[in-house]
Amino acid sequence: MARHEPPDHSKGDERTLGGYMAVHARPAAFEGSDGRSYTVAIETDETGERARPVGGYILFVRWGGVEPEVTGHIESPFLAWGATIDEATAAVGALSLHEVKTQLDLLVGAKAPPSRPWWDAMREEGTEHGT
Repeated sequence: MARHEPPDHSKGDERTLGGYMAVHARPAAFEGSDGRSYTVAIETDETGERARPVGGYILFVRWGGVEPEVTGHIESPFLAWGATIDEATAAVGALSLHEVKTQLDLLVGAKAPPSRPWWDAMREEGTEHGT
């Protein structure tokens, strides 16, 4: 069961992604331009670049269904870089919540909605799962 703790404003600036997560002790959440609910996680990965070896990006987890359940996700491109995971994470965490929402809406807008459910597409293609 979720606990609703009071915000601790001594932990950061809640107008930034990292600050919000620290102050409220939970992920930030947004409604996307598609009307769906998304929670946010800061992720990192190796870039393969010597000058900036770690890139930070945002993972938007989409929620839906009758019961709250994960129905998909969208990943941003690298939004910040650093020499370490902590540097890249801090740089993404410094983004304003407005910048994060803008990024979500750009990604949602760029993603073409499926024309039909995947299971219908599989049936039409005659895969073993669809026959």
